[in-house]
Amino acid sequence: MSGFQKIGLIVIFILALIYIKLAFFGDVELIQPNKIDKQQSENVLDNDIEKSSDDVDKNKNKNVKNKKTEFVNVFFIAHNAKGEEVYRAVKREYNSSYGTKIYFAVKTLIIGPNKNEKEHGVYTEVPSGTKLISLDETSSKITINLSSDFENGGGTDSLYKRLFQLIKTAKMNTNLPIYLQINGKQVDVIGGEGIMLTQPLSEDFEND
Repeated sequence: MSGFQKIGLIVIFILALIYIKLAFFGDVELIQPNKIDKQQSENVLDNDIEKSSDDVDKNKNKNVKNKKTEFVNVFFIAHNAKGEEVYRAVKREYNSSYGTKIYFAVKTLIIGPNKNEKEHGVYTEVPSGTKLISLDETSSKITINLSSDFENGGGTDSLYKRLFQLIKTAKMNTNLPIYLQINGKQVDVIGGEGIMLTQPLSEDFEND
């Protein structure tokens, strides 16, 4: 076989390889980019799902324009300019992840004033060990169920004040009648001194 014949065979072989590649693999480079885009999209979704709740909330706040901030009023105790003891309504930004406004308000009342409020003379007569066992809401009434710690300690004057704090806070955040339970039982008499309560609660209970 002459040299020209060998070169001819090599050329034919190379052309055959090119033909086979184009015939059977010509679309590979066109398909691959679409596969990459799909995978990238799935990665974006995975990253979004893995974000912490704080980051998600921040992103939501950035995307929602003119979102109205809601507040609840919680009643603590302070002194006015004359040195008189008064009930002071403190505004707290409402966080709907904790439930309804009245639940959030009562829960905030039980937790008590924050550090800044305490530094400005705001305090509470609600005992620190008090727990909100439950808060049941229906279309006709609200039932607040507190632990027995609520009625312990501090004497009659303190008990009156904490009752006023609870009633004022609840009534500020709902128009429904409010009933009070201690450890799951509705109370008509509360505390060691036997303060009489009329249910549903009202601010003039001391005159009943």
